Amino acid sequence: MKAVKIGVLGLGTVGGGVVNVLKRNSKEISRRAGQEIIVASASARDLSRKRICDTTGIHLTTDSFEIINDPEIDIILELIGGTGLAKDLVLQAIENGKHIVTANKALIALHGNEIFAKASKKGVMVLFESAVAGGIPIIKAIREGLSGNQIQWLAGIINGTGNFILTEMRDKGRDFDDVLAEAQALGYAEADPTFDVEGIDAGHKLAILASIAFGIPLQFDKVFTEGITKITRADVEYAEQLGYRIKHLGIARKTDQGIELRVHPTLIPERRLIANVDGVMNAVLVQGDAVGPTLYYGAGAGAEPTASAVVADIVDVVRVLTSDPENRVPHLAFQADAIADIPVLSSEQIKTAYYLRLNAEDKPGVLAEVTSILANHNISIEALIQKEPIEGETTVPVIMLTQTTLEKEMNAAIIEIEALSTITGSISRIRVETLG
Repeated sequence: MKAVKIGVLGLGTVGGGVVNVLKRNSKEISRRAGQEIIVASASARDLSRKRICDTTGIHLTTDSFEIINDPEIDIILELIGGTGLAKDLVLQAIENGKHIVTANKALIALHGNEIFAKASKKGVMVLFESAVAGGIPIIKAIREGLSGNQIQWLAGIINGTGNFILTEMRDKGRDFDDVLAEAQALGYAEADPTFDVEGIDAGHKLAILASIAFGIPLQFDKVFTEGITKITRADVEYAEQLGYRIKHLGIARKTDQGIELRVHPTLIPERRLIANVDGVMNAVLVQGDAVGPTLYYGAGAGAEPTASAVVADIVDVVRVLTSDPENRVPHLAFQADAIADIPVLSSEQIKTAYYLRLNAEDKPGVLAEVTSILANHNISIEALIQKEPIEGETTVPVIMLTQTTLEKEMNAAIIEIEALSTITGSISRIRVETLG
């Protein structure tokens, strides 16, 4: 039987990892796929650069279009990242009748609807397991393993850089800026860490997870994102005292009103398994109506963990190369004509509990004013901590946990509380989820 030929666009960390895994495990992979799989061609910007993989026997080029226009190539691996050139390459490859495997979450989140529509028209597959949570097979789990369920909600630690920072802040009592600098030195964070620490990277991944969980179009522009840059060492310590841990979560929930899509720092009860996922590791908790809660844990990045997911997608493509396109697993889990345009809720329509930290003047009546404002907005207090005043200070930190309330009401209450003459500075607000 003729070998399946792969063209790799990008020989960086992931591309090199894929070549290594395909070569090292070639016999086992062929046994699973039913055909031999070989890397025939690969492109890179600098062919003289030292690689983490052995490129012997692989045709190397600096021109990615040379690969996608090669009639001998069956499957294209798009591993260059970005949404400009990558999109052009993928669309042209699809036009040429080639199947696509990509690790590019931004490309899928922003342009997936267009890409999948064209792929369906041309009868080719676009697989993207490695775009979310690295080596964790979360896409396959939701799209296939849980296909008998109505997914009610999912919550995930889907950015390892942010999780590393919050773990270090908790375990070693360090400040955000200090840990971020170390994350950059270790290669976990980019020189410009905005995508990681502001939730954009996690937002791309959440848009993908929500689409396959609920059968909705990809809608990254409707994902609410809030970063971790304002989380202080004090917030981490107070959360611990209250029995919680702070994690940067992506949350998607289906309600009677619509879909919640949000990425933000979140207090989680410390007894939850996902609250104990530390360092650069990822985890996704999925709640199905039949199966209940299921947790998926593993490496969210790295050469070979990500390559594991890429190669699994290659095997899936090879297994069904000769099958009728109408009988393949749909790109977004649901049949294309069954994708539902369910409304995505604005952040003000979200209902959740809150952690509040404010600095109040140390005198009678202040807390009464604050609680009165909260009560006027139908916000009940679940727990309250008032710290002892520091000698020479006129204000004290007050920490509150509220019961579940509408975010619109919380926003209005915070504006009123911050306007009080007895409250100094802005209020720190972190959402609370029990994930029960």
